[in-house]
Amino acid sequence: MALKDLGADITAEVETILAVDFKITVTNTSTVPHSDDGAITFPNLDSREQACKIIETCVLFIDIRRSTELNLAHRPQTVAKLYSSFVRAMVRCAEHYNGHVRGIIGDRVMVMFDQNYCFSNAVHTAAAMNTVADYVINRHFKHGEVECGIGIDHGRMLATKTGFRRHGVQRHSYRSLVWLGRPANVASKLTDIANKPEVTQWRTMARVAYDYGFGTGWQWTDESLQEFVSKLQAQYVPSRVVHTSPFYGSFFTSPERITLRPATPPILMTKTVYDGYCGVHPNANIVRQGTLKMYSVQVPGYDGQIFGGNLIYEDLKP
Repeated sequence: MALKDLGADITAEVETILAVDFKITVTNTSTVPHSDDGAITFPNLDSREQACKIIETCVLFIDIRRSTELNLAHRPQTVAKLYSSFVRAMVRCAEHYNGHVRGIIGDRVMVMFDQNYCFSNAVHTAAAMNTVADYVINRHFKHGEVECGIGIDHGRMLATKTGFRRHGVQRHSYRSLVWLGRPANVASKLTDIANKPEVTQWRTMARVAYDYGFGTGWQWTDESLQEFVSKLQAQYVPSRVVHTSPFYGSFFTSPERITLRPATPPILMTKTVYDGYCGVHPNANIVRQGTLKMYSVQVPGYDGQIFGGNLIYEDLKP
């Protein structure tokens, strides 16, 4: 097919799908759909229709920290064994708490839950995964290299299919469902942030003294070097550098360590998930003991509070 013909075909198909008369049917569900669900269809350009489903639930992601370093540090055979055992173990943990695995890409696993008891099942799954990764898988590596990050969010997720019909024949380009929604994006980003060490940086500050009179003496204040230098002016007759404030007295520099990013626990979740779990289990140990705490981390696309902790289930330890 010539590129001109390909371009014409693509243009026609896109216009058909985006046309006003192309019908999208969305059905609400409380259970996680499977790729064989007949109520979720590929876009049909002949009948100009497509069916999707929406579920409001928890989405969980988990992956291995520093997987690139692990790939470089170990033989391919060892890495293959690690990934196989990791994915198998995480799937077992998810299924134990009625989770449905809906994506595996390398060392990253996506789990969704039926709407009923989704908060409980998601948090329990996270604790089980964290325990197994830390105490079952990691003990086979001498230097404690296997660390995981887990992120959980809650909200509406749209399940749809990609592919196309042409001349009445359905071509299965992709057999799995495509999941769209903010919870997947936020949970994935939380996974990237979870179980990361603190990042700090040294900077030099200027401690500046000002004397405002009235017998108050020098009053010290911290200023960045940039701020302090911006208040200096050069005079040429006589040649000297002076401070623009008539109250300036003295200064000295002092090194200061600042935190660019705080250390984060293995499990992070949005406030919606935290509140949902606490509402169902107000007397659970992790609630009463404050095991889940609020963390000041920035998540693109989410401006709410983030909670997290290092949840361990003793019964899962070998």
